[in-house]
Parts: sequence; structure tokens; C-alpha cells
Amino acid sequence: MQILLTNDDGIYAPGLAAMERELNQLGEVCIVAPATEQSGVGHSITFLNPLIVKEVFDGKRQRGWAVEGSPADCVKLALAEFCPRRPDLVVSGINGGLNAGINVLYSGTVAAAIEGAFFAITSIAVSLEYDEHAEFDKAARLARRLIEKILNQKGPEPQLYNLNIPTTALGGKTEVKTVPMDVARYGEDFESRRDPKGRRYYWATGEPPSSSESHETDLSALAKGYVTLTSLDYDMTKHDTLEEMQNWNLAPE
Repeated sequence: MQILLTNDDGIYAPGLAAMERELNQLGEVCIVAPATEQSGVGHSITFLNPLIVKEVFDGKRQRGWAVEGSPADCVKLALAEFCPRRPDLVVSGINGGLNAGINVLYSGTVAAAIEGAFFAITSIAVSLEYDEHAEFDKAARLARRLIEKILNQKGPEPQLYNLNIPTTALGGKTEVKTVPMDVARYGEDFESRRDPKGRRYYWATGEPPSSSESHETDLSALAKGYVTLTSLDYDMTKHDTLEEMQNWNLAPE
């Protein structure tokens, strides 16, 4: 199996190294990742500037390529130039910090997986709850086992998945919930401050999300300590509304 591994934390991130070690058990791993951290860049791409690429080594072993661009850039470039053959699987992560709820829309980690799905390749974003002493090796072992299960049970068509692992799931028996993405708004507050010259600036406060009480979502399941797996789709068309619109009179007066 040919696997493309990328992330948004940068090619030297410990989560990427841990995931590489585990994915080597499943197949041949090609790493193409950002040269520096690209958290929160979403699905941005670079087209007004050149993409500088540096080959990265671990001792004498060629490890991969570092791209001075976004996670989506990395996937595009990997498929066009660096993968020895078309990947059977794209994995993005392990990200240091969960990517659940509306954070999915901002996440560079998820965007890299979406880019893989654009090319009709099964793609999985993997994120671990933030911890200063994150146990990426444990999380990678868990992620690899779940990826194997996903590949063995999914249908023949390429699919896009978002996998989130809370810290508590690493300490004992792991339970996985297949749940939808929560779309509640959160994290919209800012703290106003003044710099030494009296100029005003703002810090986003990162207010915690309030999970839905009417049904289980990725946020509510993660809060209970479950690993969450969500199937995603990049088709943003609202099909039921589009169907209603077919009867609208939109002819110019």
C-alpha cells in the first residue's frame, strides 16, 4: 500500500513522526509536509508565490520533503511530483489538538485530507487532544489500528474521515463513536489589550464549545471521553434547498 502522510504542524512535529512509525507497518510511506507550522490556515493554497521544497533526511535516510506552503499545497505537490506512485491512502496528522465541531472548517489538518479526497483517494485526518506532554506514540498506535479497521470495512468508493482522540482514551479501554460534526458557534470572544506604545490589539480567547444536548456530536462524544470518527464531504451544496429553487422565477424583468 502506498501512503501519503502530511500534517499542518510541520514536518518536524512529533505527531507526524509517531504516525510515520505506525504507518510503516501498513505500507510504503511518502512524507510531504509543511516546512513550518500551518495551523488554522484551512484550505488555503499558494499560487502567487513559488513553492520552495527541501528534501529532509533522518541521518542518511531520506525522510520526505518540506514544503514552504500550506497542507493543501503539500498534497497537491506530493501527488504531482513526489509520490512514487498514486497513493492508496492519505493520512494527515497526528495533529496536536482536536479538530472537531466548526474547527473542521479552519483546520489545515482536515484540509489536507480533503485535498486527498478531491483526488478520489481515501483520506483520514487524525487529531489528538492538546497536552503539553502528549503521548503521540500511544495515539499513533490507536490511530493505526482504527485505520486498519476503517479500510477493512469501508465500501469500495474513496471516503473522507475525521478521527479525533481525547487524552483519556489513551489510558485504558477505548470506545469509538461514529458521530456527526457539531456546527454550534463558539470561540468568538476577544480580549482587548494595549501594547507598550498604547496601540490596541486583540487575542482570541478560545472559549470552549457548548455541545448539542439534542443529539450526540463529535464535541459531546469527545467530552465524554470517546474517540470520534466522522465521515465528511466537501460538497457544500445544500441539495434540498437547491431542489426548491428549481421552481423559482428568476427571469430578469
